[in-house]
Amino acid sequence: MNWILKFFTSSIGQKLIMSLTGLFLITFLPVHLAGNVQLLFSDGGEAFNKYAYFMTNNSFIKFTSYGLYAFILLHMLQGIVIWLTNKSAKGSKYAVSNVQTSFASRNMGPLGMILLVFLVVHMGQFWFKMKVGWLANIQYEGYDHAVKNLYTPVEAAFTNPLFVIFYVACMVAIGLHLSHGFQSAFQTLGLNHKKYTPIIKGLGLAYSIIIPLGFAAIPVIFFIKNMMG
Repeated sequence: MNWILKFFTSSIGQKLIMSLTGLFLITFLPVHLAGNVQLLFSDGGEAFNKYAYFMTNNSFIKFTSYGLYAFILLHMLQGIVIWLTNKSAKGSKYAVSNVQTSFASRNMGPLGMILLVFLVVHMGQFWFKMKVGWLANIQYEGYDHAVKNLYTPVEAAFTNPLFVIFYVACMVAIGLHLSHGFQSAFQTLGLNHKKYTPIIKGLGLAYSIIIPLGFAAIPVIFFIKNMMG
């Protein structure tokens, strides 16, 4: 048991945890994006509310979501520890490096802190309001139970230009974070090969553009549709 603790608190163990939790979160983002797309339906939020109800009441998804929350927390804590460790090492007079690195790789810590702020705001505005019961209930045709109206606070947020700008800026930070994190996760797991590494890099670049762009586009489109009436 002691060796397990030593391994996961070591530099290699910490990076391994970052990689595994990061890959789990990467698989989650497209699912979340697919749900958010339903905000663009012209149905007064019915499709989105039904999706939100399913995601919060399905037993398997609820169990998975608790694991997701734990992985997000663990990923962020490990990221902060690694960032502070690297920052301390750079301050050492013995630390010398001539390796060319990308903007994202040099700023994973600050980018992570931006995402932490975004997550706190995001969870506070939507998840917390749903969990504490601050949302009104709506009865939809074909349902024998009430469904919480999560669409209302989302609508309020996405029609606020300041929040839309904040949201889009955070998606840029997520894109930069993913552009390095995607490839780095596979590299940490030892999946380096002259044939497959370029493919992983390409997939990582495409993913880091498409997914954040999809998330950023939704509040922008929502805002424009609202402005046009």
